[in-house]
Amino acid sequence: MKLIIQIPCFNEEGTLRATLDDLPRSIKGVDQIEYLIVNDGSSDETTRVARQWGVNYIVNFTQNKGLAKGFMAGIDVALENGADIIVNTDADNQYCGADIEKLIKPILEQKADIVIGERPILEIDDFSPIKKRLQRIGSWAVRQASKTDIPDAPSGFRAFSREAALRLNVVNDYTYTLETIVQAGREKIPIISVPISTNPAVRPSRLAKTMLGYVRTSMLTILRAYLIYKPLKAFLFLSLFPTLPGIAIWIRFLYFFFKFGGAGHIQSLIFACTMIIIGFVCMMIGILGDTISANRKILQDVQYHTRKQYYDGVKIQKPDKGEECRIYYR
Repeated sequence: MKLIIQIPCFNEEGTLRATLDDLPRSIKGVDQIEYLIVNDGSSDETTRVARQWGVNYIVNFTQNKGLAKGFMAGIDVALENGADIIVNTDADNQYCGADIEKLIKPILEQKADIVIGERPILEIDDFSPIKKRLQRIGSWAVRQASKTDIPDAPSGFRAFSREAALRLNVVNDYTYTLETIVQAGREKIPIISVPISTNPAVRPSRLAKTMLGYVRTSMLTILRAYLIYKPLKAFLFLSLFPTLPGIAIWIRFLYFFFKFGGAGHIQSLIFACTMIIIGFVCMMIGILGDTISANRKILQDVQYHTRKQYYDGVKIQKPDKGEECRIYYR
């Protein structure tokens, strides 16, 4: 059983060593632990710190591409190097390395394929009251969209089995945390959460410059993921807003038409027809989206089998003599 712990990094020279030092060297039930750094276009000495510490793999981006792309690049390299379990953690030492054993235990016991670390949000002093409230609201929205019971959706401390990692698809450029939960819930991938502890914050979050920007981007990410997996339900619901008022106004027109001859109410007929047509267009968009969604499922299944065949067939090469770690450029 091989575990690869990956850490996406962007200018983490000051905190990376402490994060790496906190990671476990051995875990019961795991034969081999390796460490992977995704250098997302850092302009500082992040890569040097990682190499000096002795990480096994470094994925280098020549420019900053964002957390989502960095996460997926790390997943690909981990799969290519034979990972049976992949753990993702942050480079700011927010999460306790000792909790990795707790995080992967459900996977080792074959109780889940994805495990999310649940932070004690209400007890974190570094979070303002409004941030705590927004975290709870955001997690509730993800639970509704994904039909899961994950209480801490934005948590970046999570573990994936090889099977789950092969099925992952992240299409947004912002973050992987919300979309992967929606995907797991809608694709019936076994997913659970376990309580974890956190360390005091050493720097502000870099995911968003403002709280409003974070909320807006998160909501758009959730909405987009929901539309991808449930387009018919979403657009049928949207079609009710123009259709129901349109039908009501159309009935009103018929009442006046048969009772008074309809004089002076032709505007109501035009408005009612316009609203009903808009509702019909929304419904057709939902039907088309559902057809595309069905095709996407076929493509995802093809992608899964292609990735599985490729990664299972890759011969894991040992580092050359004197090579400290293997570096991948993306």
